[in-house]
Amino acid sequence: MLLQFAQWLSQYFSVFSVFNYITLRAVLAAMTALSISFLVGPMMIRKLTAYKIGQAVRDDGPQTHLIKAGTPTMGGALILTSIAITTLLWADLNNQYVWVVLLSTLGFGAIGWVDDYRKVVHRNPKGLSAKAKIFWQSIIALIVAAYLWQTAILPAHTELIVPFFKYLVFPLTAFTFIMLTYLVIVGTSNAVNLTDGLDGLAIMPTVMISSALAIFAYVAGHAVFSKYLGMPHIPGASELAVFCGAIAGAGLAFLWFNAYPAEVFMGDVGALALGAALGTVAVIVRQEFVLLIMGGVFVLETLSVVIQVVSFKLTGKRIFRMAPLHHHFELKGWKENQVVVRFWIISMMLVLIGLTTLKLR
Repeated sequence: MLLQFAQWLSQYFSVFSVFNYITLRAVLAAMTALSISFLVGPMMIRKLTAYKIGQAVRDDGPQTHLIKAGTPTMGGALILTSIAITTLLWADLNNQYVWVVLLSTLGFGAIGWVDDYRKVVHRNPKGLSAKAKIFWQSIIALIVAAYLWQTAILPAHTELIVPFFKYLVFPLTAFTFIMLTYLVIVGTSNAVNLTDGLDGLAIMPTVMISSALAIFAYVAGHAVFSKYLGMPHIPGASELAVFCGAIAGAGLAFLWFNAYPAEVFMGDVGALALGAALGTVAVIVRQEFVLLIMGGVFVLETLSVVIQVVSFKLTGKRIFRMAPLHHHFELKGWKENQVVVRFWIISMMLVLIGLTTLKLR
């Protein structure tokens, strides 16, 4: 909305034409989302506390977590509110990709909100059943995948790019493209959700990955830069840099309240939505493999759960002391802050590796 207003004003005052620059609007989006979250955050935490919307804590996990019982949850609603308002303010609302990622994010957020609401308000420990979660996630992801396939302009917009290899790409059929998109969006959504088990653990990698994806989106949407760096040119993808900027700003502000000891937890409403947002952006800019690299912490957390379950069912033995992986290190004696910061460092290294694929081809 502000972009359209600035464009109208630029007819009379040329200084407002500066808002046509996506880089500026991406920075403004980050600052706007940060400001909204800082302003609304304390009030939302007070409301969640007043309504006793508190987190339940498993008694079979690390005993240090028991003091977290009752901490307000569903704080992810704050992140989504900031992202949505900021995107509507600074992004080009005529851009199809902006609406795809925004609606996908809010759709997954709605699934998480229902799950959280049933758990903390209705006191139903199961929340939304696993089958129901996957069903609704699948519906949204398949709709997004089908839409992206139908609106693809060039074959390059549906090819699978292998990083570090300049000419190694795999053309995808409608079925393989839709299945890959489905797996990326649903897989990333649930991977972030599994990682969100310690104060600040999931949100900081999300901020770093979204910031990196903003660069990929900007390059993909820029005809000159994409040609120079050997990436497919995807007209309109640059606007996703504004959306990614909003994620980064909202995420940093949420970390202010979620840092140890957390005043509020993200809940499924935030984790599922943010994971879906990262997955959707990665699919649009054709960087699924790069997302796999940059989100390595999310991947390891998910694999630890899969390995634990498969091992126990087949042999009756557990590979890890507890899954997801962050709990394993806690039970080995690492303090919570140590686990979180070390996982942040690993995420930063992986994001930097992901960024090198822009040139190393």
